[in-house]
Amino acid sequence: MRLLILTQYFPPETGAPQNRLFELAIRLKKYGLDVEILTAMPNYPKMEVFEEYKGKKTMTETMDGLTVHRSSIYVTKSKGIAKRLMNYFSFVRSSYKAGKKLDDFDFIIVESPPLFLGYSAMKLAKKLNAKLIFNVSDLWPESAEKLGLVSNKMFLNMAYKLEAKCYKKSTLITGQTQGIVADIRKRFSDKDVYWLPNGVDADAIKPDSVSEYGFRSKYGIIEDDFVFFYGGILGHAQGLEVIIKAAVEVKSNPKFKFVIMGSGPLKEDLVALAQKLDASNVIFADPVGRTEVASVIKEVDISLIPLRNLPLFEGAIPSKIFEVLAMEKPILLGVKGEAKDLFIKEGKCGWSFEPEDVQDLVSQIKLIEADPQKLMEFGKNGRSYVQEKFNRNNIAKELHEKLMSLN
Repeated sequence: MRLLILTQYFPPETGAPQNRLFELAIRLKKYGLDVEILTAMPNYPKMEVFEEYKGKKTMTETMDGLTVHRSSIYVTKSKGIAKRLMNYFSFVRSSYKAGKKLDDFDFIIVESPPLFLGYSAMKLAKKLNAKLIFNVSDLWPESAEKLGLVSNKMFLNMAYKLEAKCYKKSTLITGQTQGIVADIRKRFSDKDVYWLPNGVDADAIKPDSVSEYGFRSKYGIIEDDFVFFYGGILGHAQGLEVIIKAAVEVKSNPKFKFVIMGSGPLKEDLVALAQKLDASNVIFADPVGRTEVASVIKEVDISLIPLRNLPLFEGAIPSKIFEVLAMEKPILLGVKGEAKDLFIKEGKCGWSFEPEDVQDLVSQIKLIEADPQKLMEFGKNGRSYVQEKFNRNNIAKELHEKLMSLN
């Protein structure tokens, strides 16, 4: 059985979809699938084509036994909607041109967002005689509309029509969370919708097998300091201002350090806010590579995982949760709904606070300070929970069985 994964984002880039799709592809290949990738020239998160890929329109390389086809993409650091659309549609065009030259496949899995890649996926599915699987990691354009990123009614109407067309043309729709699956099933009751969660390889990522990165020494954090850590995209959905404002509230404790690691469209704004509020206990750290994340997590005390206070995110599960818990680190979760139900109420993997509520976050920080023994207890709970419920090997095995039933 031959499978093509179509995605704008893939290693050597760092990020949640990059890691998730790479790990899934590796495991599906072990189950006997002939898996190939069609992706863009790597450029994320700095929005610059990586040096060794510059000047190339197409290329094919091998990564850990996977055949990876790459095509060109227009890259810009501009935050304007016109430039962002040029970025998306340049890969829509180039991916189809490159993909139509490939041999036939049984299945094409396309990663959304960006939703627009559905145009290329639908045409390639027809050209390559493949069944289309539409993988939804974020409900788009709904999320863009509710975050206030897109307000043009005509554009939104076109995007919703494209979303519906992609779903209707798909043999299978996969959703990263149960909330996404429920939303799609409600609107498209005649479609086969399958929960394909993110997960972790708990056998490979564990505290006693990961070396330290030297993260604390690099950023001047001493051994006795207590590190609250956020690692990921610095974007519109995360509501990271709450971390900076809470840090100011607890600045009287000199041991508390708040690390915000990553890059994204709001990094400059967040740095400016920290300077304005004199949040000297907030450290902005540069992102690290996919293989180094666990080493950084080993040196922190607790992972802060916030999202904006929007109903949209009640069905969200931030991908960073899985690796943190596999490393036996507890979480301080600012997310309502599915993630809270799973990881706080059921898994007992940490604490939670109301999204975007500074005072509630401060209250939880003080609870943690008063009962530090809970850190180890919740950390051990978290590792056991993801090992049992979100094991990447099991996730891939079950997807393989699903694909076999569709072939």
